[in-house]
Amino acid sequence: MGRTLKIALLTFTLLHCALTIVAKGGAMYNVAKLGAIPDEKTDSSKAFVDAWAAACGSTGRPTIHVPPGRYMIRNAITFSGTKCKNKGVNFDIKGTLVAPSNFHILGNSVTWLAFEYVTGVSISGGVLDGQGAGLWACKTSGKGGCPSGVTNLGFTNSKNIVIKGLTSVNSQLYHIVFVGCKNVKVEGTKVSAPESSPNTDGIHVQLSTGVSIQSSSIRTGDDCISIGAGTTNMWMENIKCGPGHGISIGSLGKQMNEPGVQNITLKTATFTGTQNGVRIKSWGRPSNGFVKDVLFQHITMVNAQNPIIIDQNYCPGNKGCPGKVSGVRIDGITYQDIHGTSASPVAIHFDCSAINHCTGLRLEDVKLTHNSKPATSICAFAGGLTYGLVQPKSCL
Repeated sequence: MGRTLKIALLTFTLLHCALTIVAKGGAMYNVAKLGAIPDEKTDSSKAFVDAWAAACGSTGRPTIHVPPGRYMIRNAITFSGTKCKNKGVNFDIKGTLVAPSNFHILGNSVTWLAFEYVTGVSISGGVLDGQGAGLWACKTSGKGGCPSGVTNLGFTNSKNIVIKGLTSVNSQLYHIVFVGCKNVKVEGTKVSAPESSPNTDGIHVQLSTGVSIQSSSIRTGDDCISIGAGTTNMWMENIKCGPGHGISIGSLGKQMNEPGVQNITLKTATFTGTQNGVRIKSWGRPSNGFVKDVLFQHITMVNAQNPIIIDQNYCPGNKGCPGKVSGVRIDGITYQDIHGTSASPVAIHFDCSAINHCTGLRLEDVKLTHNSKPATSICAFAGGLTYGLVQPKSCL
């Protein structure tokens, strides 16, 4: 074979391999080339909408690339997967997406960046800046007339979602929400909002299964992670929480008919200066909801106000529930290897339903102190067993 022919064949082979890699990887859509301007002032909403439309119309697994810079997203955007032809869209975010600081602009929108009926979407890196300070000030002023607020990022009725290395700051309301989702992985995510910011839950999960949250740090003004009705098979590991209201299952039982919460694991977590540590809460009213098969394991408390708490008499504002009893059934909750300090004398508080008592509670190797002295525990209608060293002394 001649030298010229060999070179030609080698060139063809290399070109074919390169084309194959591009085909497998899918097309890339750069929002800057579609009109997005990283000056924090010019509305770049259309560029993101156009990038999504193009990606959904392509084959393979396309990527939407966001270069460094601050991009104003003035409008609430819904990324719908109902017409997507591909197997999923990758968001490669190097920059920051910025919401308008004037909360009247987004008004009564529910979610700033919403994904609905999508499959295989992944988000890598980037910062979402909700600029929620104006709305928080409106709410805390007590003058009224404030909208509820907008969630930074939400997924509804979606599956096979991956979020890695994303940062969400200063959301008006919740930061990240999953409702009706399957197979979700959140890793290396950071959430940050002031301790005084109202209702800024870090990650909220509801009516979803197979959700994993790992190696994430959450500092906020409400629950670091909140788990709503209908959540099953959820795994949380290597979580740093604080400030905030802790990690909460609930509130549950607000409605009479609601699906239960089952098979929830929190493993290796640190709560620093939080209002609560691990909490289960339900409204004091009739319900057929339930919580069962929950494991809280390898947890450190650093001056958490209520390190271990079950509250089945939750009734904010004393509206709709005074004099009623929670119908939510709680069974099979394990607290294993939990140690550290409580900011209050009562480190363990099980305030369970007078009708459906808490059953199957298990305390194993728990050591919580208050001001370098043993803390105390309070129980009402709670039944279970203790194993190993349990301090404060169990009231089960």
